[in-house]
Amino acid sequence: MITGDKVKKVIECDKKYFAKAGRIPYYPLVIESAHGATLTDVNGKQYIDLLSSASSQNVGHTPKKVVEAIQRQAEKMVHYTPAYMHHEPLSKLAERLCRLSPGDFDKKVLFGLTGSDAVDGMIKFARGYTGRPYVISFTNAYHGSTYGSITASAISLNMRRKIGPLLPGFFHIPYPDAYRGMYGAVTPSTVEEYLAPLKEMFETFVPPEEVACILIETFQGDGGLLEPIQGYFEALADICRAHGILLAIDDIQQGFGRTGKFSSVEHFDIEADLIAYGKSIAGGMPMSAIVGRSEVMDGLDAPAHLFTTGANPVCCEAAIATLDILEDENLIDETARKGQLVKHRMQQWLSKYQCVGDVRGEGLSIGIDIVSDKINKTKDAEAALKICNACFEQGVVIIAIAGSVLRFQPPLVITDEALDQALTVIESVIDALEKGALDNYQVEGQGW
Repeated sequence: MITGDKVKKVIECDKKYFAKAGRIPYYPLVIESAHGATLTDVNGKQYIDLLSSASSQNVGHTPKKVVEAIQRQAEKMVHYTPAYMHHEPLSKLAERLCRLSPGDFDKKVLFGLTGSDAVDGMIKFARGYTGRPYVISFTNAYHGSTYGSITASAISLNMRRKIGPLLPGFFHIPYPDAYRGMYGAVTPSTVEEYLAPLKEMFETFVPPEEVACILIETFQGDGGLLEPIQGYFEALADICRAHGILLAIDDIQQGFGRTGKFSSVEHFDIEADLIAYGKSIAGGMPMSAIVGRSEVMDGLDAPAHLFTTGANPVCCEAAIATLDILEDENLIDETARKGQLVKHRMQQWLSKYQCVGDVRGEGLSIGIDIVSDKINKTKDAEAALKICNACFEQGVVIIAIAGSVLRFQPPLVITDEALDQALTVIESVIDALEKGALDNYQVEGQGW
């Protein structure tokens, strides 16, 4: 693959000085600038962005309102820590997030720097409020890279190798996958079958009255953009209510309009006691938030969860501008509309292509599961990576997660025309794959 001298120079420097634990390798894209849903590399080539910087750019790259908000605030004050003092951008954002987050009860919020620390915070508050030690999350979950969030995760051995022991008191149960079933089963399990491991746990080795919270990705993100079977989370919420267990929702990837709702919780008939936001909360600026029931958030005293550079006023103003864009441009409803158009076209691939096993998701958070055998739903990671590389060559940025799943998460501001163009490229690449035109692609060492 021809990359040019400038690309090679940047990547060689990167390999020498940037530690390998900090990047999952794909193709050699060196980005110079980004606007809307378009990326431009250092050689001037443009790409349609279907990754949104890992879903951190929901309102697009360099949106005017966010850029101007950053500039105005930076001229006034770059930062003063809310650990000791007050500033207006924090209070304005806090009120707005509490109002927008689902749940008909009083709420409070705390801010951090990245989604991982928000997950850690939810663990703290759940334990602090309930006085209980145990936390339950799901297999295949990705919650972050800090010690609490990485303990709750169960997606990659490289996230756990050599760094143990991890935090005590964590258990995992199967995610209620609507495509494949538990323990290698081809067909999805029933609600009762998915709940059976939890119930057995409660009957044999984990007292339910000692469980602080169950930590949930409603739609499992890096685990494969999985959808749950209908009725599971409602049944799980009933169990939690019966035992006084809190529901803590990781909405870091799926929140802020990504699924065609402000919060992904709104797709289900459940109430979250705690919700973590991150990624797109501040238009790509480093920020996270925990929104929770007031009584839960008051369960810990200062300085149990504060950060010197948390609630940075520049980031707060960027977040307020992000919310303005979502509301003023009707972007959440538009995301639901665009998602329906995209899924309608993609679902035709199920009968057209042998390698497309499943298309799933809500809004513009869609997973395309690439398989080598439709009957047995056998994952085909090599084919998925070949598709990603060929799309890159044709000006479309997309990656594969969970081995075989194409991650389709463009900026929500992407135009219908750009969506059509991107889908046409993906179709042509899948067609080329099935005709053997990608057989010589070398993808070893790429992906998760």
